[in-house]
Amino acid sequence: MKKNVWKLMVMFCALLLIAGCGNDSTTSKADTKEKKDGTVTFYVVRHGKTMLNTTDRVQGWSDAVLTPAGEEVVTAAGKGLKDVDFGAAYSSDSGRAIQTANLILKESDKSADTKLQTDPRFREFNFGSYEGDLNHNMWSDIAKSQGKTLEEWQSTGLSPKDFANSVAELDKTRVKEGENWPAEDYATIQARLKDGITEVAEKESKNGDENVLLVSHGLSIGALLDTIEPGYKLPATGIQNASVTKITYKDGKFSIDDVNDMSYVEKGQK
Repeated sequence: MKKNVWKLMVMFCALLLIAGCGNDSTTSKADTKEKKDGTVTFYVVRHGKTMLNTTDRVQGWSDAVLTPAGEEVVTAAGKGLKDVDFGAAYSSDSGRAIQTANLILKESDKSADTKLQTDPRFREFNFGSYEGDLNHNMWSDIAKSQGKTLEEWQSTGLSPKDFANSVAELDKTRVKEGENWPAEDYATIQARLKDGITEVAEKESKNGDENVLLVSHGLSIGALLDTIEPGYKLPATGIQNASVTKITYKDGKFSIDDVNDMSYVEKGQK
């Protein structure tokens, strides 16, 4: 009789253990499902001010280092972003973007060990033979091609699409084939930006909810927003150096959250 009772007690304990394991498994699966939602939040940062920005020269695929003031503002942005846990970090392969991304990651409390990955698809517009020239010269040529004076053109301006397409057409008359990389038209620019962010989003989404640092350039960020929401209008100030534009990717779709947010810089300056 005692043996039978003992066997029943052992069997009862075993059933309790199995039930307990089952509950743990269910909880684990639920936790995993919650973590694997797949939402990716992009913190898109424009690089800091450079020497070519300061001398008012065209800077697309051409490059220059950040000025001391540019480094200071980017460092402030990094301090403002220090509590954001970046699971991944990307930038264009331009030196000014790489320098900006590294300064931000250096200030991070949670992402200092995150390895920066570079991608040429996140470069600024290529302005062809205008690269390194004075902005005034390029703007004057664009205005003339539109049948306007520079003052008239500056008062009305052009959309990023018309801007890029105007430069691409003008560039064809300024350089012989093979002597330079030709200026990009808008369709080319948007295609590479869309391919780049979509590939990164799909890749990082597999890791679950992820914050991604992405450092790019003023006009390219504007073109990226226009790709997500066609006809998107930028603020009158344009995309400011070290500002944060937040883009969310979920269930295969992108949405725009904050644009041109300087609050992280302001927070880091306190």
